[in-house]
Amino acid sequence: MNTQEVAQKWANMCREGKNLDCVTELYADNVVSREMPGMPGEIVSGKENVWNKSKQWYENVENLHSSEIGEPIVAGNFFTAKMSFDCTFKEGGRQQMEEVCVYEVKDGKIASEQYFYNMDQ
Repeated sequence: MNTQEVAQKWANMCREGKNLDCVTELYADNVVSREMPGMPGEIVSGKENVWNKSKQWYENVENLHSSEIGEPIVAGNFFTAKMSFDCTFKEGGRQQMEEVCVYEVKDGKIASEQYFYNMDQ
């Protein structure tokens, strides 16, 4: 798959709530995931570890009220999209979150992901 195809499949799977399946299917074995500096899981390497990080996030969500995945924008072997969530966490209560995600695609797989968001939300 080229970058546009990976980006569209990623968006469709995320919109369907198949985020963990997305990691399994679309991510490279040696993927690197980056959160904002100082956040838990700031840098995580390896598909299994990224999958576990995503699973842990979902396990901390008590109620997902709504989510929105923006249409991906592709530039070369990168794509980006806006993600918005309104969710209640088991610890931390209800939060509305917006973030921009940047993904790099190599050999038809997501090789890196990086998330940008405000820390004071």
